[in-house]
Amino acid sequence: MSSTAPKSLTTDEFLAWIETQPKQRYELVDGEVFAMAPEKADHARSKGAAWVALKSAIQTAGVPCEAFLDGLAVRIDDNSVYEPDALVNCGPRVPGGSTLATNPVIVVEVLSPSTTVYDHGVKFIGYFSVPSIQHYLIVHTAKKIVIHHQRGEGAKISTTIHSSGKLDLSPPGIVVPVSDLIEIG
Repeated sequence: MSSTAPKSLTTDEFLAWIETQPKQRYELVDGEVFAMAPEKADHARSKGAAWVALKSAIQTAGVPCEAFLDGLAVRIDDNSVYEPDALVNCGPRVPGGSTLATNPVIVVEVLSPSTTVYDHGVKFIGYFSVPSIQHYLIVHTAKKIVIHHQRGEGAKISTTIHSSGKLDLSPPGIVVPVSDLIEIG
């Protein structure tokens, strides 16, 4: 199996290609394949904390959603696929063999030094081009904040920055304590 990425791929070609690759995380941005850097322990802890917080909030609210810890990708368009650190998919259960979220409603990215500009720019625009995505959370562990981008009426996106309190993530109707989203320690 080759881990050399082709020069340019469509989303469907990319999804077929990653099935043949050794264990490695990739994203497709405007047809170009990017290997994701290995994670540091703090990054892994933070995304795990976000996943646990979302999973707990889903169980408490009893909404028909499921939280995923990376591995499940979001199709942005015909030439881009992103793999968030955590996500919430709502509605019918994602088929067991799928690598794509079928109805992503919440996506979470934990900032790392190499992805800060990308997460705030390209991914922000990409995620909100997906009609089902209502919330994009950026967890900034060093500053102990969560940046909450939320879809509003029409093309309006509102942004709030939280260091405490609770996030009302409606839809799908869950409430998450900010402190649970940020791994402290």
